[in-house]
Amino acid sequence: MNEAIVDEANEILRGKGYKEAHLAVFSTPMASKLLIKGTKIGSPFADSPETVLRAVRECVPTADDLGRHTITPTELRACLDQA
Repeated sequence: MNEAIVDEANEILRGKGYKEAHLAVFSTPMASKLLIKGTKIGSPFADSPETVLRAVRECVPTADDLGRHTITPTELRACLDQA
């Protein structure tokens, strides 16, 4: 199940213009957690698969909109808390 979510999240990120090195979702040894990491996030963001997928869909801007900025886990949490 998590691999399908990882694939979907990474497809969304590619659609937003990110290469895997810049921003991608990865499985962790804990089945209840996925990880967003890459050069465009200040530090890795770990949470439940559903939360990570929601963050990718709703909170990660396109690569063009992000520009030279990097996302922070705090920004992702704030975005998720607003919805």
